[in-house]
Amino acid sequence: MSKTVLIVEDEQAIADSIAYALRTDGFVPRHVMLGEQALAALRPTPGEAAQMPVLVVLDVGLPDMSGLEVCRRLRQFSEVPVIFLTARSDEIDRIVGLEIGADDYVTKPFSPRELVARIRVILRRAGVAQAPRETGMTIAALAGAPARFELRALEAKVIFHGQPLDLTRYEYLLLKTLLEHPGHVLSRAQLMERVWSGAPDTLERTVDAHVKSLRAKLRAIDAQVDPIHTHRGLGYSLAGA
Repeated sequence: MSKTVLIVEDEQAIADSIAYALRTDGFVPRHVMLGEQALAALRPTPGEAAQMPVLVVLDVGLPDMSGLEVCRRLRQFSEVPVIFLTARSDEIDRIVGLEIGADDYVTKPFSPRELVARIRVILRRAGVAQAPRETGMTIAALAGAPARFELRALEAKVIFHGQPLDLTRYEYLLLKTLLEHPGHVLSRAQLMERVWSGAPDTLERTVDAHVKSLRAKLRAIDAQVDPIHTHRGLGYSLAGA
């Protein structure tokens, strides 16, 4: 399996320090300076799938486009993990970045060794998520789970009323967690621990933002139902059948 990490950073000195730390830890760094170059490098081509990057370190401030826009466009065709690099630590930036599918957020200046440690956590979590823990049985077949949902864990996909949902990485993990605990009230802290375990700086408000986006996607298929229940001061639950 490829251990290539794509670095998208227009400051050569920063890119070099990240690349050195990655090489020291056994990764193969690949560096580009522009968003368009990153998108081109991440589009799979015949015969090159084995060399595709396993993760992207993406600077928010690029010369040709925002890193947020790069991530937004990337999520249209790939679920490769993304770590943002930014000179800003604004809460709004963090929420927006995570909403569009980033896996973590690192503020400059940072330790390249710490960045590599975060990369390992994210890849380890992604590897567990992709492992065949289920044998094809859907969550809908389990006792208490709402039958209108079908979880295809091996495909990282959720079917709602027979239609596949177009979900970001964290929307999928959040809905999967709720599906695995039908009727149970899960606090924001519990959801943070289970869904955003590799992103320690993530804010609890991010849970609310992802629930809102999930509800919008569910209502786009069936406007008459709202299976995600809000329990004020407690958390969220998914209604049973």
